[in-house]
Amino acid sequence: MNETYIISVTLSGLILLGIKYMSSPRTAVQGNRLAAISMFAAILYVLYRNEIIQVPLLWVAIAAGGVVGYLMAVRVTMIKMPQMVALLNGCGGGASALVALIEIIERSAQMDFSMRASSQLALLVGGATLSGSLIASAKLNLLISQKPVVIPYYNPVSRTLLVAIGALAIVSSTYLFPEAIVLMSALVVSLAVVLGIIFAIRVGGADMPITISLLNACSGLAAAILGFTISEPLLVAVGAIVGASGLILTKIMCSAMSRSLSSVLQGTTVMPDKGSAVKSASGQAALINSKQGIAPVGLLRNAQSVIIVPGYGMAAAQAQVHVKKIMDLLEQGGADVKFAIHPVAGRMPGHMNVLLAEADVPYEKLCEMSEINHRFRDTDLVLVVGASDVINPAANTAEGTPIYGMPVLNVAEARHVLIYNLDTKPGYSGVENTLYAMPHVSLVLGNAAVTLDKLSAELQGQK
Repeated sequence: MNETYIISVTLSGLILLGIKYMSSPRTAVQGNRLAAISMFAAILYVLYRNEIIQVPLLWVAIAAGGVVGYLMAVRVTMIKMPQMVALLNGCGGGASALVALIEIIERSAQMDFSMRASSQLALLVGGATLSGSLIASAKLNLLISQKPVVIPYYNPVSRTLLVAIGALAIVSSTYLFPEAIVLMSALVVSLAVVLGIIFAIRVGGADMPITISLLNACSGLAAAILGFTISEPLLVAVGAIVGASGLILTKIMCSAMSRSLSSVLQGTTVMPDKGSAVKSASGQAALINSKQGIAPVGLLRNAQSVIIVPGYGMAAAQAQVHVKKIMDLLEQGGADVKFAIHPVAGRMPGHMNVLLAEADVPYEKLCEMSEINHRFRDTDLVLVVGASDVINPAANTAEGTPIYGMPVLNVAEARHVLIYNLDTKPGYSGVENTLYAMPHVSLVLGNAAVTLDKLSAELQGQK
C-alpha cells in the first residue's frame, strides 16, 4: 500500500509539473509531453496493480483510442481547437459516467454507502459534462446556432432537475430498493444529460470561454469522484488536479469578463436591451475611413510604437501569418511592436497565444491585458485584427448588456486605431461597438487574410 501511494504521489507530481509548464508558451510543449507521458504511465501502473495488464481487450481499446486521438489531433486546425477541447471534455465526463454505471450494475450489492453515493455523484457530474460539452462543441462547430437559446423558466426547471436527481441518488445510495437501483441510476444519468443540455444550449459565444473551462473542471471532478467508487487513489488525485486547474481557469475567465460563476450557472447574464443608448456603427465605415485623411499604410509607416490586438476574426480568417508578416515589416522600419491578448479573446483560454505561436510570433511579444493596458495611452497606433467585444468601450457605459463591467483593452486611448474587421456587426455579446464612431479610428472591412495581405504588400512597396 505504501508503494501505491508513493507511485501515485510521484505521478501526480509529474502531471502537476506538466501543467505548470503549460502556463508559459515557452515551456507549454514540454509540459504537454510530460503530462501526457505521466498520464500514460499512470494508466499502465493501474493496469499492472490490478493484475489486468495482460488482458488483450484492454490493449486493443488503448490502441484504438490512441489511433483515433492521434488522427483527430493531427487533422484538427487551430481554428477548431476549441471544438476539440470541448469534445474531449465530454469524452472524459462520459467515460466517468459509463464506468460508474457499470460498477452499479455489476457490484451494487457489494458497495457500501460511500461507494454508492460517489457512484451516483459520478453519474450526475459525468452525464452533465458529456451532454454540455457536446452542445458546446456543436455550437462552436456551427452545427447548431451559436446564439444563446432562451429557455423559459430556466432556473425553476434546472432546480427541479437537481432536486429530482438528488432524491433519486439518495434513494439509490441506500438499501431501501436494491432491486430498482439500476433503474434509478439510469434515471439519474438521463436527467443529468438533460441538465447538461439546457445549461449549455443557452450559452452564447460571449460566455463560451467560461463554459469550456468549467466543463474541463467538471470532467476532472467526475473522474476524481469515480476514483472513490472504484477505490483508485491515483484516479482521485489526477482527477482532482484536472478539476482544480479547470476551476482556477474558470475563475480567471469570470474575472476577465466581470461575471460571477453563479450568474453563468444560473443563466442570469443578459442580452442587450433593444432600447439601449449604444449607437449603431453600421453603415458608417466610409465616413470613419475618411476622418483620418491618411491611408492605413501611412499610419503604420509613421508609427514608432504599435500594439496589435488579435481576436476571433483573425482565427476565422487564418490571418495570423499575415499579422506576423506585418509585424516583421514594422520592426524592420524601426517600430516597437507588441501584442495585447485579452483573456477571453477567441473561443477558449489561450486561443490567440496558440495561433500566434503557430505563426512564430516571439513569446515575449505576447502581453496579457493586465501588463499592457496602461501602455495604450502612449502608443502611436493600435492595429486591431478581428476583435470587437474585447475592445468595446461600451463595456464601461452600456448598462444591462452582457459586456457591461467587463474589463476591456484600452484601445481607444491610443493616438490612432486601425481596425481590420470583417464588418461592423456586433460581436458575440450583441453590443454595438462605440469605438467605430470615434474620430481617431479607421476601419478597413473585409476578410482579414485578404485585407492584411494587401496592407503588407503596400508596406513592402513603400520600404
